[in-house]
Amino acid sequence: METEKYIYCLENVSDVLENTTSIILPSLEKLALDFGVANVHAICDSIEGFETSLSTLFYEDKNFNDYQIIYLVFNGENNAIEIDEYYYTLEEIAEFFEGKLTNKIIHFANTMRLELEADTAQFFLDVTGAKAISGYKNKTPILSSIIDNHFFALYQDFDDVVILVEELYKKQAILCNSMGFQLYY
Repeated sequence: METEKYIYCLENVSDVLENTTSIILPSLEKLALDFGVANVHAICDSIEGFETSLSTLFYEDKNFNDYQIIYLVFNGENNAIEIDEYYYTLEEIAEFFEGKLTNKIIHFANTMRLELEADTAQFFLDVTGAKAISGYKNKTPILSSIIDNHFFALYQDFDDVVILVEELYKKQAILCNSMGFQLYY
């Protein structure tokens, strides 16, 4: 019997000490209720918080191997995430994740546009050991959580990323095309 594939979501907020409303938490709750997909949500407001959250996941969480998708909800552009008014490129992020993401999918919400050149995608995958990196290339007025939840639920049944994307497009082709869903593996 296959094990359940958990999702670890890290969301960037302006200040972790403020009572900030999460843009993604309601969607993660719906993911758990509607699709039965277990997930963990964390927030950060600085690069130190980003590194601490992920280091805790990598080194202290006994269920780390069960987290198959790392879901990053960060603003950004040009393949760079914004943390505390500074942009970190995917190359910089790859260096932080070096060798730590074996067989995991890194998925970006559409709050950051993802449109990689083949060599940049391959660099990220090679350095991190990730199975795939995915996200959206088009700027749209809606949050990608509608598609994200289907993507995460389908991954429970389909390990092969090619079949996974085919199944996602069968169910959500119009949204996938309009939002520019991308998966590099």
